Amino acid sequence: MKHFLSVLALILITITSTHASTAQIYWHKMLPNSPMPRAILDLISSDELGEEKTGTTVNVGKGGVAVNTGKPGGSGTNVNVGHGGVGVNVKGKGNTQVGVGKGGVSVNTGHKGEPVVVKVHPGGSPFNYIYAATETQVHDDPQVALFFLEKDLSPSSKFDLRFTKMTSGSPFLSRSQANTIPFSSNKLPGILTRFQVEPSSVTAKAIKKTLVECEEPAMDGESKLCATSLESMMEFSMMSLGTRDVQASSTTVKEKSGDVEVKKTYSVAPAGVRALGGEKLVACHAQPYPYAVFYCHTTGKSKAYKVALVGNDGTKVEAVAVCHLDTAKWNPKHLAFQVLKVKPGSIPVCHFLPEDHVVWSVSK
Repeated sequence: MKHFLSVLALILITITSTHASTAQIYWHKMLPNSPMPRAILDLISSDELGEEKTGTTVNVGKGGVAVNTGKPGGSGTNVNVGHGGVGVNVKGKGNTQVGVGKGGVSVNTGHKGEPVVVKVHPGGSPFNYIYAATETQVHDDPQVALFFLEKDLSPSSKFDLRFTKMTSGSPFLSRSQANTIPFSSNKLPGILTRFQVEPSSVTAKAIKKTLVECEEPAMDGESKLCATSLESMMEFSMMSLGTRDVQASSTTVKEKSGDVEVKKTYSVAPAGVRALGGEKLVACHAQPYPYAVFYCHTTGKSKAYKVALVGNDGTKVEAVAVCHLDTAKWNPKHLAFQVLKVKPGSIPVCHFLPEDHVVWSVSK
């Protein structure tokens, strides 16, 4: 029995790290010339990033099996096998816990309190262009400052920005794992039960909002997909762009001299604007959900840029900016129009991407 439990625990440790390896292998097989951007790396096991490891210990006793692949300071992976089933705890910035017992499987990707923590914004996603902005969103949403006009994208231009992550950074599931979990608003009660989310909570409302927005039809002339795995995101992007010769880009903080989530003035560095390839893009926006979900859509005629920004405190950011050349079909009350005081279709509208979003373009 002890031997069986030891083997079972080691199998579970392998499961927690297998998807990271599989994702890396799949990426390099499909996109050998495209580096994986930080927004995606952050959602894959930290072991894949070459962080310090201290090894794996396995202890077998009367209570079952305890496996610890921990790092200094309590981070790492713990597996405990006892009479009540199996518990897996992946410690780090936000714990991921998997419990296997008589009641089935539950996943906890949360911090203190609720099992799942998601960020909630005052209105609809500012990067979903069919929605009108609420009054609260116009005044309180930190994404407001990300919108600007293309004519303002030049060396020495200044922007008052704060780069916030739209989600709590829930990890990717493999496609095979994601495909076993319902992803539909009419399955919401079961989804909340699976992830131990209280139905009346703010988290439950955010999960429902993500499902509903994912089920909305695409805007005229665009295609969309809510990607529930890295594999599905990659394949949708390559199919939409019509080639495997693509690159993925995300906003990256290069040197942090202060809190990037505090608004500060950034200046465009000399020679700091570099165009990415093509006028057709796929933008993938992170959604609040218990595991990584990205709202991906083609953007119509657009341009993308990498922009070197320097904050007034010395913080350096390589920001990704997208400029939409045709906004005629956007909701006239969309956040961008209210902030920039322009009308749909009148002038290109641009925005910087938050750190946890990804834009796909044809490689130059």
